[in-house]
Amino acid sequence: MFMPGKFHNKPLYQRLSSLLIQRKNCEESGNTEWFNRSTEEILDRVKNLMPHGGGIDNGTKIDLEKSHGELLVFHTSFHHMDEHGFYDGWTEHTVTVKASLFDGISIKVTGRDRNQIKEYLYDRFQMALTCTV
Repeated sequence: MFMPGKFHNKPLYQRLSSLLIQRKNCEESGNTEWFNRSTEEILDRVKNLMPHGGGIDNGTKIDLEKSHGELLVFHTSFHHMDEHGFYDGWTEHTVTVKASLFDGISIKVTGRDRNQIKEYLYDRFQMALTCTV
């Protein structure tokens, strides 16, 4: 079972990974109380610690069906502005995070690369996921 102090002062991606493993173990063992607690903590951390604002106006959502201990899948969108400062459309993106032996994590951003937004999203997700919690 999960040890509360084990992931103190670790990067957010490790904390999310451990919570996803805990959630799956609880689901398999029928422990609905801790399954629900794990789910709530995952959703809370994503809502409060993952990119939101600054064009990521709808925040970030984790895909709990596709994510697991070795893979994090997030969905987000970006609200673009034109040269006059008016909002002029959205692009939808999926951000996939995998473990990397070289760099800790490997991040892939999919979706339309309007105004080179994928680089900006990559940077924001990299910063959020590697911050210690």
